[in-house]
Amino acid sequence: MSRISPEVIATLFDRHAAALELFAAQWISTPADVVQEAFLQLVRQGRVPDRPAAWLYRVVRNGAISAQRRNARRHRNEQAAIGQARLRLEAEGESPIDAELAARALEALADEKREVVIARIWGGLTFEEIGECAAISSSEAHRRYEAALASLRQKLGVTWLTKTATTKR
Repeated sequence: MSRISPEVIATLFDRHAAALELFAAQWISTPADVVQEAFLQLVRQGRVPDRPAAWLYRVVRNGAISAQRRNARRHRNEQAAIGQARLRLEAEGESPIDAELAARALEALADEKREVVIARIWGGLTFEEIGECAAISSSEAHRRYEAALASLRQKLGVTWLTKTATTKR
């Protein structure tokens, strides 16, 4: 192994990055992120491996497979949370919401409103706790929550979302 220089990194990147992205795309939809991380690992290690191309492919493969597993685990957890919410709503006698429609409506919210809804409904945080987390007042957290619920009610065509909005401060 020899010491690594910026020129060596640039040469390796120019020579292999495009093919590495194509290679990583087998597993994930964001292959550039994995390739970038592989080159960062190479820089951190401080030395060029004996066979740098093989090393890069191994690191990209491992990173892509790990990212794929994380994405699959996150998707399973999201689906389980949606299922639990649907069961809870059905148990309370409310009409169930289509999970896909609800997910799209939630994604359409502005980031600051979506984070409050998620922290409140799935995280169970109070408005005071949400305010601390988001560096806003508890009343601003409540305003964002109410505005988000109004938007969700309109998009989902339901009126009962307000029942959970005021149960716990």
